[in-house]
Amino acid sequence: MVRPAGLWRLCWRPWAARVSAEHTGRREVTSGVSPRGSTSLRPLNIFDRDLKRKQKNWAARQPEPTKFDYLKEEVGSRIADRVYDIPRSFPLALDLGCGRGYIAQYLNKETIGKFFQVDIAENALKNSLETEIPTVSVLADEEFLPFRENTFDLVVSSLSLHWVNDLPRALEQIHYILKPDGVFIGAMFGGDTLYELRCSLQLAETEREGGFSPHISPFTAVNDLGHLLGRAGFNTLTVDTDEIQVNYPGMFELMEDLQGMGESNCSWNRKALLHRDTMLAAAAVYREMYRNEDGSVPATYQIYYMIGWKYHESQARPAERGSATVSFGELGKINNLMPQEKKSQ
Repeated sequence: MVRPAGLWRLCWRPWAARVSAEHTGRREVTSGVSPRGSTSLRPLNIFDRDLKRKQKNWAARQPEPTKFDYLKEEVGSRIADRVYDIPRSFPLALDLGCGRGYIAQYLNKETIGKFFQVDIAENALKNSLETEIPTVSVLADEEFLPFRENTFDLVVSSLSLHWVNDLPRALEQIHYILKPDGVFIGAMFGGDTLYELRCSLQLAETEREGGFSPHISPFTAVNDLGHLLGRAGFNTLTVDTDEIQVNYPGMFELMEDLQGMGESNCSWNRKALLHRDTMLAAAAVYREMYRNEDGSVPATYQIYYMIGWKYHESQARPAERGSATVSFGELGKINNLMPQEKKSQ
């Protein structure tokens, strides 16, 4: 897939809180509390959340925000596909970090009865995409959810949780607000996201300035994601990875699109600026190392998809260890155990 200005090509690689009503359909959250039994020991502070809110608000105010929506719309559609894979309807659902509503536009009112859309950026909520589902917009931080226990049948989140400071605590809050037998379906960027840009910037900065600073935000490893979901209380877990490769005319066009998506780096330890010659050197390194045959350069977005259920006694459970009556070693003899008339059918 290539950005809209060029060729497009998609490549696959395998709690109560103090709330004040701002106006009808939107609420503003000013505080939040931790779920009961939270295992998060201390608050983390990796990202500047106020800066991230400003970045997302700026992106949503642009004259043509849809120009930069291609990646979030693609991942939103894949989240919706996973919702449709579950043969049931969800009377009350929540989209956490909804942006402009990239998931809701692909769902229908037969599947979702009512949709709460939560985001930290008010401009994103004001410019939401159209959907046939009744929605309620809630201005709130994903780290402090203003909902009571056992509220939602479904919680979805697409490309938002990689910016929260305390991911374990965020997952605990999601589990807390789900009803028993409720399901969480999420997607977030993985550790190999933008590795081409990261390598190019590091090489250029080391060569020009004698060292490098982090310019790409840290991401969670897929090996840790299942453990974090289990620790938050989810069961019947599914975690899988996917990669989307987008081709751009050059490194600067990629960085422009990241800014337009509201995905610029907001970590506290980021470097304030890069020298012009370092940026030009990084663009040259990027093109030299990763250039496609048509002259474009690729950018890889690794996506982690996760599904977790809140426990309910009606859910299927694995059999107890040692309860099997046939061993795997005997499966090869199954033909000898079958009656002769079944073999001939």
